[in-house]
Amino acid sequence: MRLKEDDHAAFNELHRRHYAMLLRYGYSLISDKEACDDMVQDVLTWFWEHRSQHQIQNIKSYLLTAIRYQAAKYIRKGKIREAHLLSLNDSDSYSLNEESLEVKELKRIITSFVHQLPEKCALIFRMSREEQLSNKEIAVKLGISEATVAVQIKRALDKLKLNLGKMHFWIHFFM
Repeated sequence: MRLKEDDHAAFNELHRRHYAMLLRYGYSLISDKEACDDMVQDVLTWFWEHRSQHQIQNIKSYLLTAIRYQAAKYIRKGKIREAHLLSLNDSDSYSLNEESLEVKELKRIITSFVHQLPEKCALIFRMSREEQLSNKEIAVKLGISEATVAVQIKRALDKLKLNLGKMHFWIHFFM
């Protein structure tokens, strides 16, 4: 792959081929052009900066998945919850197969990892990532301090990062 050889022309071609499609896909998920442009730029920049680590079969699918995770991250930070996340799950505007091999494998790894966490840590991690609850909401539901929630999530993410090794890209978009 010419990208791994630091070929700037290859990056320009990647940008030319995928930028508009990624922007449209991001916009279909969050309807914020400025945020979508930032997401696309961030994904393409990250992709270029980590080009030597990539072992990707389908760049288009990989980039679309990255945009999807960035959109989910944006939605979580914007406190847009259930309804938008459900529409995000139903969206297949660009035939992004959520069940692609890469995504299936990532889900399997994360599920396996969560089952290995101590019970309380796993519960807090699932409430944070799967139920999209804030640290404060988790603390109230479990009757513990927000600081305890934050520490447990940090521990889980640190362990997950270690387990994923070269897949640290996904952690960046998952967090």
